Amino acid sequence: MTERMGVAVHGGTLATAVGAAVRAQERGFESVWTTEFYDRSATVSLAAMALRTSTITVASGIAYAVGRSPLVLAAEARDLAELSDGRLVLGLGTGTRTMQRDWHGVDGASPAPRVEELVPLLRRIWAMDASGVQHEGRFYRMALHPTAEMTPRDPIPVYLAGFNARMVQAAGAVADGLVGHPIFTRRYVDDVVRPALAAGAARSGRTDDVPIAGYVITSVSDDGDRARRDAAAQIAFYTVVRTYAPLVELEGFTSEVAAIRDAWKARDHDAMIAAVSPAMLDRMAVAGTPDEVRDRMPAFHGLYDRLLCYIPSYGLSASEIGDRVDAAIDTFGK
Repeated sequence: MTERMGVAVHGGTLATAVGAAVRAQERGFESVWTTEFYDRSATVSLAAMALRTSTITVASGIAYAVGRSPLVLAAEARDLAELSDGRLVLGLGTGTRTMQRDWHGVDGASPAPRVEELVPLLRRIWAMDASGVQHEGRFYRMALHPTAEMTPRDPIPVYLAGFNARMVQAAGAVADGLVGHPIFTRRYVDDVVRPALAAGAARSGRTDDVPIAGYVITSVSDDGDRARRDAAAQIAFYTVVRTYAPLVELEGFTSEVAAIRDAWKARDHDAMIAAVSPAMLDRMAVAGTPDEVRDRMPAFHGLYDRLLCYIPSYGLSASEIGDRVDAAIDTFGK
C-alpha cells in the first residue's frame, strides 16, 4: 500500500469530529476529514480539530464553496491554516444544484465554471499585498483596497469535489487535488474520473498528476451483519440522488436504484437497505468484522493517493457514529 490513509467523519457532534481527529493522530493516520451539511459547519469543526491535534492533516471534505463570499472563505481558511500551523487542506464543493438553489439561495447553473473562477481568486486573496485585489468575473466581483499593511500568505492546498466529468475537469484545471465521492467504484474512477482529471489538467497546461483523496465507505463491527447493513444504508442514501446516475448506469445498478428510489418515496428505510445488492456493497464499501474489512480493503489499494475511511452515518445516532469511527481507527491504525 502506497497511498496515505485518512479518516472521514460525517455527522455526529463536534465532539465526534474532535475525538476522531485525536484518535486518528494517535494511531498514525495521515489525515482526518470533516464534512458540512445543513446542520454542521466544516470550518468550526476544523478549528476544533486543529486545536486538539498537532501533526495530523486536517481537511474539509467538503466545505461549501457557495453561500460564502470569496473574501469570507479566504479569511476563514487563513485562520484555520494559522490554527493548524499549516496542516490544512481546504476541500471545497458545491453540492447538487438543488442544494445550491434551495439551501444557499444561489443559482445552481454552471457550478464548474463557478469554482474555476473561485479557486484562482482565493489564491489571489491569500497572496494580496498593499495593491489589493480587483476582479470582474462572471460570478464574482471584488474591488478590495487594503487600508492597512498586508503580508502575503502562503497558498493553502485546495481540493475540489467532483462527481460528473465536467466538475472533475474543473478540479484538474484549477485545484491541488480532487475529493472523490463515497460511492465511487474502481471502474468509474478508471473510466470517467481519471480521464476527466487529465483533460482538465491539459486544458490548463499542467503536466503533473492531480491527486485524488478518495472515500471508501468503511463499516466495521463485531456484528458483521450490522456493519453491512450500515454500509448499505449509506449507499442507498447516496444512490437515490439522480446526480449520480452516470455511475449507476455504468455499473449496471439501474434496477437496484429504481427500487431504492421507490422505497425512499415511501419512506421505507428497511426496503431501501434491502434493495442494495451484494454487488453494490462489494464495489462501493468494505463492511463486516475487523478481519473481514482488513481482507477487503486491498481491493481499493492503488486507486487513490489519499484513501479515506468514510464512516457510515445515515440513520445512526451520534454515539453510534462515534463507535463506528473508533472501530475503523482500531482496525486500520498502526
